[in-house]
Amino acid sequence: MSSNKVAVVTGSNKGIGFAIVRDLCKKFSGDVILTSRDVTRGQEAVKKLKEEGLNPLFHQLDIDDLQSIQTLGKFLKERYGGVDLLVNNAGMAFKVADTTPFPVQAEVTMKTNFFGTRAVSAELLPLIKPQGRVVNVSSMVSLRSLKNCSPELQQKFRSSTITEDELVGLMNKFVEDTKKGVHEKEGWPNSAYGVSKIGVTVLSRIHARQLNEQRKGDNILLNACCPGWVRTDMAGPKATKSPEEGAETPVYLALLPPNVTEPHGQFVMEKKVEKW
Repeated sequence: MSSNKVAVVTGSNKGIGFAIVRDLCKKFSGDVILTSRDVTRGQEAVKKLKEEGLNPLFHQLDIDDLQSIQTLGKFLKERYGGVDLLVNNAGMAFKVADTTPFPVQAEVTMKTNFFGTRAVSAELLPLIKPQGRVVNVSSMVSLRSLKNCSPELQQKFRSSTITEDELVGLMNKFVEDTKKGVHEKEGWPNSAYGVSKIGVTVLSRIHARQLNEQRKGDNILLNACCPGWVRTDMAGPKATKSPEEGAETPVYLALLPPNVTEPHGQFVMEKKVEKW
């Protein structure tokens, strides 16, 4: 078993995830694992960073595939005895002009962004070591979409006692409501991406609370963050930030020093806590 510390970044063969890996290779004292659904693309990304004199490792990970997630978990447990740093970055979004029917967009987006992130967390959170750090990459769109929810839904999503099961129920309800064509009538905003990221932000709040209850003395800090509007395949070329600038807040949260106790369970943008 390696005595090295280890950081894992999901969905990191390009865009913000790739920039996060690059930054962690420079600043994190341990192994940094770049993951990608596609093995060839992942290995090409590693090669590119090695040409820059950095030394990431590669592991395949498809967050929509439970077996792939479990394989990574087993590897991390056997090789490192756990995980020091997890950045849940993998996600997807349909382009604005995409003609895919909205209910299909809702289901596909929710499956990856919320349920995929949740599945990775279920597997890897128990492996997070004391003083570990977890960063869930959400979006400012989650905050915007929250404000466009009905007052009743807003209250549920802001509740400090909402359970994971209740949250899962709400995420499933959104998808079902889109299929029935009643999502707006039921108080939902018209953004599948936004609702999926509400899920990620609220899930982060729930998991932080669970860590407080179950592993109080371990000082594990878990937060959701918005990297900003970043020029990636997903956001397009007109976005205001480079991937490197988008990586700043996630990396800041990933490298919070061992003696601090906050932020924890927060939504962070530009390195500042935003009111949820």
